[in-house]
Amino acid sequence: MTTVSLETIDIQRLMQLLPHRYPFLLVDRILEARGDEFGIGIKNVTINEPQFTGHFPEKPVFPGVLLIEAMAQTAGALCVHNKLGGEKPPLVYFMTIDKAKFRKPVTPGDRVEFHMTKINQRRNIWWYKGEAKVDGALVAEAEISAMIMTDGKA
Repeated sequence: MTTVSLETIDIQRLMQLLPHRYPFLLVDRILEARGDEFGIGIKNVTINEPQFTGHFPEKPVFPGVLLIEAMAQTAGALCVHNKLGGEKPPLVYFMTIDKAKFRKPVTPGDRVEFHMTKINQRRNIWWYKGEAKVDGALVAEAEISAMIMTDGKA
């Protein structure tokens, strides 16, 4: 039986792996990465983020669509880190969102964990099941897929 060591991917490395930048880089760190099979990304939600000026000023709630995007960014970083040895690909396309459910609101002060588990891979396309958790409680879940482009080809 072989064991795969767990890695941590910090913000500097994430910025090498992903094209996203503030205010759209939504993952602060990946705490555990087991190849492209599994990873836990984190997002520290703060009141200073631009979406809270309009969503909602009197009762700030982190938008569900951004939870899904953060899941995709976590999964994308796992794929790129594993497949290309960390070399940034020209493009990573977010392809599908399925079975998305939002269970509890996420608010400033929360630390969201994105538990991403690979469910399939074919050539340059990956499928993941994602669960977003705050303090161990499930706040959102979805299945997503992404495609890595290398040399301008799928």
